[in-house]
Amino acid sequence: MPGENLSRDEARERAALLSVDGYEVSLDVRSAVGEAPGTGPRTFRSVTTVRFRCNEPGASSFADLIAPSVTAVSLNGRDLDPSEVFDGSRIVLEDLAADNELVVDARCAYSRTGEGLHRFVDPQDGEVYLYTQYEPADSRRVFANFEQPDLKAPYRFEVRAPEEWTVWSNGAGERADGVWRFAETKPISTYITCVVAGPYHYVTDSYERTLADGTRLEIPLGAMCRKGLAPHFDADDVFLITKQGLDFFHDHFDFPYPFGKYDQAFVPEYNLGAMENPGLVTFREEYIFRGKVTRASYEGRANTILHEMAHMWFGDLVTMEWWDDLWLKESFADFMGAFANVGATRFKDAWITFANRRKAWAYRADQLPSTHPITADIRDLEDAKLNFDGITYAKGASVLKQLVAYVGQEAFLEGARRYFKRHAYGNTRLGDLLSVLEETSGRDMASWARSWLQTAGVNSLTPQVLLTTDGRIDELAVVQEAAESHPELRPHRVAVGLYRRTENGALERYARAEADVDGARTVVGELAGEQAPELVLVNDDDLTYCKARFDATSLATLRARLGDITDPLARALCWSALWNMTRDALLPARDFIELVLTHGERESDIGVLQMLHAWAESAATHYTAPERRRETGRRLAEGASARLSAAAPGSEHQLAWARFFAHVAAVPADFETLTSLLDGADGLLPGLDVDQELRWTFLETLAVHGVIGEKELAAELARDDTASGKRHQVRCLAARPSAAVKAQAWAQVVESDALSNALVEATIAGFQQPTQRELTAPYAEKYFAAIERVWADRSIQIGMDVVRGLFPAFQDSPGTLAATDAWLAAHEGAAPALRRLVLEARDDLARALRGQACDTGSVD
Repeated sequence: MPGENLSRDEARERAALLSVDGYEVSLDVRSAVGEAPGTGPRTFRSVTTVRFRCNEPGASSFADLIAPSVTAVSLNGRDLDPSEVFDGSRIVLEDLAADNELVVDARCAYSRTGEGLHRFVDPQDGEVYLYTQYEPADSRRVFANFEQPDLKAPYRFEVRAPEEWTVWSNGAGERADGVWRFAETKPISTYITCVVAGPYHYVTDSYERTLADGTRLEIPLGAMCRKGLAPHFDADDVFLITKQGLDFFHDHFDFPYPFGKYDQAFVPEYNLGAMENPGLVTFREEYIFRGKVTRASYEGRANTILHEMAHMWFGDLVTMEWWDDLWLKESFADFMGAFANVGATRFKDAWITFANRRKAWAYRADQLPSTHPITADIRDLEDAKLNFDGITYAKGASVLKQLVAYVGQEAFLEGARRYFKRHAYGNTRLGDLLSVLEETSGRDMASWARSWLQTAGVNSLTPQVLLTTDGRIDELAVVQEAAESHPELRPHRVAVGLYRRTENGALERYARAEADVDGARTVVGELAGEQAPELVLVNDDDLTYCKARFDATSLATLRARLGDITDPLARALCWSALWNMTRDALLPARDFIELVLTHGERESDIGVLQMLHAWAESAATHYTAPERRRETGRRLAEGASARLSAAAPGSEHQLAWARFFAHVAAVPADFETLTSLLDGADGLLPGLDVDQELRWTFLETLAVHGVIGEKELAAELARDDTASGKRHQVRCLAARPSAAVKAQAWAQVVESDALSNALVEATIAGFQQPTQRELTAPYAEKYFAAIERVWADRSIQIGMDVVRGLFPAFQDSPGTLAATDAWLAAHEGAAPALRRLVLEARDDLARALRGQACDTGSVD
């Protein structure tokens, strides 16, 4: 990625010098169809006119553009020689006037990595689809601009496209004289401009609302996907959630949706979950479900729709000045996704999912060596790309949830309303938000921010219970601890819940007290005199962000009776705490697996159950002692099979256990079961619909274990000759247990750039298999020899995929740890973002080795 970076200092200098009045961008994408050029990349014409002011006439600056070639550049009517002013990523602008007009005519390249203007050919029907994805800084791959979030401007786009295509952009558009022209946008940042083009299947609806002043707000709604996915597209549910979200945010934000229409595009080969382009939100098309999925999948989609909608205000209307304050949009959107799901949709248990799934992401990220404060130090664009992480999203959202408890919901929302009105179409920093929250809450936000936003690390909270001789609580205290690397002890507003068995055997809360935990030890006086608890839950109701621990009595209770806890949120919090203990080598992996097999079948929340399945599989793969792996795997497969057989026919629990069984199947009898299900054996599992997506799940396991090969996978692709089918087939092919297969997969990803981003991802997923440790062992050394070259030569997205995905995590030995340390020591000058990825992988490996040591020490 030579020459493509942009530092914070450069951006600040340019923002101090320039103000942008507007862009006119003309794209000609008719070249997306037809024969590819004989040599070089397939390109499209991009002509940009940008009008801007300079407050120091005579000064110099630069515009951003990444393109194979530039045809012409003019500045204030003066032609510039592209060979002199363009270096492949920047256009030098010298002797600027007070008012300037820059015109750049370039040939830009279509993308196959999901960065810039991505071009996808549908193998099902040969149709071509285009969409853009820019965050944090890839709009410069499509048109010349000033690529930083604080140089906002209005945009006018026009696009020439094949006759039969439809084109969309941020503003409303219409076609005349063969050109699609779009309404001028409000002032927005470069990274949220967007174009989508192709023969998409498009469905429309509308949203209407009477505002407080009596005016009528009308928002045209649209939703689109590839034609091949149209039979599976449940646009009615997408529109339902959209309308519920618009109602909710208008009720709470008191600022009408400012961007006109609201289109939502589900696009192929997408690197992210979604992107908040105003008026044209893009989503990964996997949110269109080709087969039966559980309620958790629909909840996840609703959460994403609402997350992106919240960005219309947090991020699009008001945007962070630089990527240091990325959390100002992402933390809020992550919080608002769950908040709105609970408040506006059918998914009333979304906070359970948040506690169980989103916070697990945060806890992992916050214990990596790369952890950072929520308000991060982002030196450049490579830093920014890597900071779309569990800290910025899930920890930030967790801290905001605590903030709501701290200042009160109404003060929080009133602060948001003032923030929107005060900074509409502008850029902000942390202090801008804190000032409005201080106004509305009367609280000192600076000290709260210092503890929660400007320090890194996660605290653990452990109960200490002293009993009287007659079996009542004499004293209950909460002990707070922090890691040596991040020793900050923080103020926590917590609820402490006490649980005992009822007469019918249910484990229920009988006492609760809220307390402000501050410092190393806090006594919760309100609970003195209560009956002795069987379980103490120190973060009941999930008010704070912490790792909850258990005293010995509570842990014994959970081993025996976790499934008896009647409250689903309390149960989810216990599961989360137990998983954190497993990752921290405080609970042996096989004990956690036994807990899942003992109590998991009683879990009513399907999202929690599916998370337990993922955690149990991870425990068996990474944290189980090597000498116990085979037996643990067999035990897990037997348990999954038994619970699959016992699940209610046709239920989503049956589907979840079927998928889990396929993932952990370990012996020939398991493979025979999967083969019989694929063959449609009658009566084997009544009610289980083995649809196409489930077929691929079963087939991958059979491919991993050598039960099927290339012939069977080719036959399956013929049955499912779609883009999704192709990705599945590529993953399965790379998963086969053959040295030649692994060599081919490695070469396709590491030595060639022929594969698209989606097929790179699929190939890596197939290559890395926990049951093929010996087969992939030779690639550990090759990995360390290749990654610096890959990082230098490939796009940052592909570089991240390769460095993360091919790290030899399954070569989990001290030798691999030493090899990683040797690479880090020998490459102190490597790109910081690359070193960060390797450091994170090293930490996961070291954690796995500690977990294996813990599992070795466990006793029968």
